[in-house]
Amino acid sequence: MSSSADIHTNGNGNAQHEHILRPRAVKPTNPAVLRTMSEEGLLAAENVQNGSISGQTSGRSTPVPADAPPSVQSISSARKQLRAEQRRRLFPTIEYASRVSHFDPNSDYRDFQGFYILFWIALTIMAITTMLRNIKDTGYPMRVQIWQLFTVKVWELALADGLMVFTTAISLPLHRLFRSKLGNMLGLRWQGGGMALQSIYQTVWFAFWVALPFNREWTWTAQVFLTLHTLVLLMKMHSYAFYNGHLSETERRLKALDEPSTASKAPAYQYPSAGHTPTSEEREKKDADDLSRLREDLAIELTSPMGSVTYPKNLTWANYTDYIFCPTLCYELEYPRTPGIVWTELGYKILAVFGVIFLLTITSEEFILPVMIESAYRLETVTSFSETALILAESISMLLFPFMITFLLVFLVIFEYVLGAFAEITCFADRHFYSDWWNSTDWLEFSREWNIPVHHFFRRHVYSASRPHIGRPMATLITFLISAIGHEIVMACITKKIRGYGFLAQMSQLPIVMLQRTKWIKGKRVLNNVCFWCSMILGLSMMCSLYVLC
Repeated sequence: MSSSADIHTNGNGNAQHEHILRPRAVKPTNPAVLRTMSEEGLLAAENVQNGSISGQTSGRSTPVPADAPPSVQSISSARKQLRAEQRRRLFPTIEYASRVSHFDPNSDYRDFQGFYILFWIALTIMAITTMLRNIKDTGYPMRVQIWQLFTVKVWELALADGLMVFTTAISLPLHRLFRSKLGNMLGLRWQGGGMALQSIYQTVWFAFWVALPFNREWTWTAQVFLTLHTLVLLMKMHSYAFYNGHLSETERRLKALDEPSTASKAPAYQYPSAGHTPTSEEREKKDADDLSRLREDLAIELTSPMGSVTYPKNLTWANYTDYIFCPTLCYELEYPRTPGIVWTELGYKILAVFGVIFLLTITSEEFILPVMIESAYRLETVTSFSETALILAESISMLLFPFMITFLLVFLVIFEYVLGAFAEITCFADRHFYSDWWNSTDWLEFSREWNIPVHHFFRRHVYSASRPHIGRPMATLITFLISAIGHEIVMACITKKIRGYGFLAQMSQLPIVMLQRTKWIKGKRVLNNVCFWCSMILGLSMMCSLYVLC
C-alpha cells in the first residue's frame, strides 16, 4: 500500500530506470537563482549528467541544431528553464546571494516597528516592577509627591488657560480695523501703525501670561503647562496677524492697479534681470506684460494653494477657531483635510496621552526626584569645591538614563499623541510633525527635524523675515537667540531660577555645528550621530543638576 510519501521510479517501468528517483512536485525555487544558474551553464551541465529532468514528458527532448534560427533557440532555452524550475534536489539546497544585514548602513530595510513595541514593553515592565517595589516598601503602588501637584489650583489653571486662548482672538478685530477705511484714516494700515500696534499687544500679552503663574504661586507642573501653551499661542497669534497683514497690503496693491497710472509697478517677486537693454517698442510691450503679470501674481498670492479660499473671505470667527485648534503654528488660508474623524484613532491617542503622562510621572517620582533630594541634602553639608563637584558628577551620572527615557516620552506625548489627537479632531491631513531626528549629525539638522511646526515658524517668521535685512549668518544667529530665550523662560518656570545655563548651552550649538562641518569631520555620519546622542543625553541631566542644585 503506497502513500503520498512514497518515492516513485522514473521511466516506463523498466528495471534499468529503477535507480533514478524523482521527488513529488513542490513549489518552484527562486526564478532569479535559476536564471543565474542557466546563464552560467550549470543547468545545462546537470542536464547532460542526469539526463531528462521533466516529470511531464517521456524524459527526453529533441536537441536543437546548432544552426537553428534564434527564435527556435530562444523557445528551446525557455522550455529548458521552465523544466528546471520544476526540479528540486532530493537534499534541500540553501539559496545564497549577495545581501547585507538589516542594520547595515547600505541596507534599504527601514521597518523597525518591533523595536518600538519592545520599547513600550520595557516601559511597562519598569512601571510594574516599580509599583511592586513600592507596595513592598510603603504598602502603596505609587508615591504621591508629584501626583499631588496636579490637583493644586487646577480650576484656576483651567480658567486662566481658557481666558488666555480667548484673548488671542483680539487679532481678528484688530486686523479688520487695519484693512478698513477707518483704520486707513487713523494711520493704522498694516504697513503703517497696524504692525506696531499688533507687536505691542503681543508683547504685553506674553509678559502678562508668563508673569501670572509666578504671582499666583502655582506649582511648577501648572506653570510649565501654561508657559508652553503661552509660547504656542504667541506663535499662532503672530503668524495669523503678520500673514493676514501681508495679504491686506497685497489686496491694497491689487485694487490700486485698477488705476495703473498712479499705482506702484514694483513686482510682487524679484525676478532676475536678463541683461538686455530693451528698445522703446519692447519697453511698451514689456510694461503691458509686466502689468498683467503683476496682477496675476498678486491675485495668486491672495488665493490659497488649493484654490478654495481667497482673502479676505477667511476673516471669520469660524476660520480663526479652526486655526487655533489645528496642530500648526503657521497660518494659511486653507489646509489639506482628511475625509472625517477616525474615532478609534482619536480614542487611542487620547488614551496614549494619559498613559505617557503616567509613565513620565513614575519616572520622575522614582528615578529623578530622589536623586535631586539626596544630592541637595548632601550639598548642604560640604564645604570644599572638590566635594561639590563630585556630588554634581554623581547626580549627573545617575540621571543619564532617567532623562533619556523622559526625553523620549516627552517627544512621543507631544508630537505623536497630542498633536495627532488635535489633527484627528480637526481632520488636519498633514501630520508630518517630526522627521528622523534620531539620525541627526549636528544641531542644525536636529532643530529642523525634531520639531517641524516650530521649525516652519522660525524659518518663515524669523529667519526669512530677517535675512533680507541682516544677511544669512546674522539671521541664523537671531533665530537661535530667540529660541534660546524661549528655552530659558521654560527652565525658569520649572526651577523658579534664572541661571542662563540652558541659554549658553543652546547658543554653544552654533560653534559646534561650525566645527562639525569642517572637512575633517563633515561626512562622518556615525561619529557625528554618536556625538549628537552623547551631548543630548549628557546635556539633559547636566542642565537639571545645575538648575536644581546650583
